[in-house]
Amino acid sequence: MKDGKLPNPNMVHPITGYENEIYIKPTIKNPNIIVGDFSYIADSDFESHVTHLYDWNGDKLIIGKFCQVASGVEFMMNGANHQMNAISTFPFYTLEDWDMEPPAISDLPIKGDTIIGNIGDGAIIGANSVVGQNIEPYTIVVGNPATVLRKRFDDELIELLLRFKWWDKSIDDINTLIPLLTCSKLDKVKEEIQKRLD
Repeated sequence: MKDGKLPNPNMVHPITGYENEIYIKPTIKNPNIIVGDFSYIADSDFESHVTHLYDWNGDKLIIGKFCQVASGVEFMMNGANHQMNAISTFPFYTLEDWDMEPPAISDLPIKGDTIIGNIGDGAIIGANSVVGQNIEPYTIVVGNPATVLRKRFDDELIELLLRFKWWDKSIDDINTLIPLLTCSKLDKVKEEIQKRLD
């Protein structure tokens, strides 16, 4: 608690006087975009970074809590996929005045909802990476296509963190956990989390 105030996930601008960083959740208008508390983008508008999100395919973008999104990130949704099992891949159904209903979902290479876990799930995506598949928790990926560079922590600590789920704790609890969450002595972190789980 700073100056007697708790962090507010429903405020748009988490930094007073700075317009180019916003908490995403309170700015969302599209019901197919679901964002958890305190996730932010280094920009003044989030939805412009989500492309090809169409109602007809039921696609959803789901982002967890405490995610950090860089200004150049783009979320390209399933609506960008074209029908590939027909003579033409041209998307007549998305363009004005063509006489075509959207194809059956089974005729499109739809991969399901795009789900970005909580920052507590700990994956780091390198700059200019293109992610086209699931990324394991606490993994660093880079490149196009994104490939695993390495895990951030050993398997034991990853398992403890996934059980501990600090991101689901109350604001008061998270405030008391900050020294642990920002500690670089990982053996100490592992020991302390284990104690709290027992």
